[in-house]
Amino acid sequence: MEISASDRELVAVMRRYFAAQAELESLKAQLEAARQGAGEAIGVFYDPRQNAEHAAELQRSYRLREEMASLMQRAEAWGRAALGAEEHDRSAAEAEPEEWGSFENQADALFGA
Repeated sequence: MEISASDRELVAVMRRYFAAQAELESLKAQLEAARQGAGEAIGVFYDPRQNAEHAAELQRSYRLREEMASLMQRAEAWGRAALGAEEHDRSAAEAEPEEWGSFENQADALFGA
């Protein structure tokens, strides 16, 4: 079975999505452990303006979320395009029997069957 370039692109997008998701989960666990260790309130700890010590990690977590959303939008667009192509193919396949039926009726009329 041969994989199209579009399918390979989708696989690459989803690999990056799951890699970003794993990185984000790890980062969230590290940040939450640091928050609990510091005894900080959630609102204070997770605000990069109030938590300079962890600001880079917090901003990284925001960027990972944005990247994941973008990657999922790309995958959804690919899925919509694939569904549209399948619908078109299905419509064309359903149209064929009608055309053949029409052809058979014309043949019957011409040849008196």
